[in-house]
Amino acid sequence: MTAEQIIIAVSALGGVIGGMGMGGGTLLIPLLTLCAGLEQHLAQAINLMAFIPMSLIALAIHKKNGYVCFKHAAPVSAVALVGAIGGSFAARYAGGYQLKACFGAFLIALGIVQALKIIKAAVDKKKAAAVARAKNAEISEVSVER
Repeated sequence: MTAEQIIIAVSALGGVIGGMGMGGGTLLIPLLTLCAGLEQHLAQAINLMAFIPMSLIALAIHKKNGYVCFKHAAPVSAVALVGAIGGSFAARYAGGYQLKACFGAFLIALGIVQALKIIKAAVDKKKAAAVARAKNAEISEVSVER
């Protein structure tokens, strides 16, 4: 597979994931750097360029389906815009290694947070099942006593 084919394939996959609102760059950037051998700055720039049409199309579809609340999105967008400007200036002065390290740390932290959420959900589900069993046992005992 040529580098161009790899770039097209991972871009398509990143677009699908990004269209679902899951942050296609989380997958696109590592794949562009690892599989296509691109530098971190270039991979991040490609991700940003791919994000523009992808997000506009996804926004139109989500708005059509009634999933967009501009009242709540506006403050988040304003803060994200400030962060994007700051991040752009920081990336300009950072080397490729620093960008890789920061992005890697972000992905690790994201993975840990997601794993903790899954574990918490499983524990909560088990606790709820235990409470339900205890209530059913109490009801059964009351029924037997009568």
